[in-house]
Amino acid sequence: MRLPSFEYLEPENLEEALEFLANQGDEARVIAGGTDLIVRMKQRLVEPGFLISLKNLQELRFVRQENGMVVIGAMTPLSSVLDSDLIRANSPALLEAAKLIGAPPVQHFRGTMGGNLCLQTRCLYYNQSAFWRSGRTRCHKDNGETCYAEENSDRCRSANQSDGACALMALDAKVILESSRGKRILPIEEFFTGKGENPFATESDEMVTEIHVPIAAKGQGSSFQKLTYRSALDFALVSAAASLALEKGKISDARIAIGGAGASPLLLKEAAGILVGKEAKDTRAIDETADQVRRHASAFMVDNLGATLEYRQKMSGVMTKRAIRKALERAKP
Repeated sequence: MRLPSFEYLEPENLEEALEFLANQGDEARVIAGGTDLIVRMKQRLVEPGFLISLKNLQELRFVRQENGMVVIGAMTPLSSVLDSDLIRANSPALLEAAKLIGAPPVQHFRGTMGGNLCLQTRCLYYNQSAFWRSGRTRCHKDNGETCYAEENSDRCRSANQSDGACALMALDAKVILESSRGKRILPIEEFFTGKGENPFATESDEMVTEIHVPIAAKGQGSSFQKLTYRSALDFALVSAAASLALEKGKISDARIAIGGAGASPLLLKEAAGILVGKEAKDTRAIDETADQVRRHASAFMVDNLGATLEYRQKMSGVMTKRAIRKALERAKP
């Protein structure tokens, strides 16, 4: 499949990139590694008039500690995340997620942390060729009024399958957005809109420049678990991430996120709250939490990915249990 025509812009620095975005607006898309965008362009899912390449923006390639945060530049290659001792020590869930994004060639030569965070929502009925879609009425994500994943749905039910986004949600990350007008800092829950048609809370002249992840406190552990058919290159059928803190043998704080269920990673505060105050060895509390996660995630899941709905619903609880147990192992002082 050939790419549609477009004008290629290659800014030398962030300031110039933001100026291009301000000038071109909705007609432009920024391209980092292109592992998602190029495929969508070939499928005619998106046809921007301008591509703004970020390959020269070295100022967005870094992992460093700053003001109690692990700060990751949006253009940081996934391989740099994997090699970072700072991330390994503080954010094992993010390390596990990065290992499972694509395959080693993608991680070393194309994939970036910001690109994975901004992975577009996906659906079996949408992510197809233009020829395949031509035999169907347009769906909500394709500016239509139909949803093939859920009959009579008044909105897009495509799913977020970004491994990095799920892990970052559990880790309570913040997203830095910049434009020529200035800078915004959003908690990761606010970065995602929950709308499949327009999943990110960004303006047309804004781009993600940094991701901030809190430094892990003593007794804190995290884990990311992903269910796929293959060991590499597959998007998640469902994923789970957990971040837990232990104090005097009891769980003092907990965050749980599920990926592949809704248009954004699901942050399940009520289910995570079941664990708070419980002993780390309380298997009953873990089972109860996983069961509640399964029930809540099931309400968001529809038949839009490459496995039966019932299987994915059941496995959301299984992945949650695995993530909690591994996070507890790592949370021991």
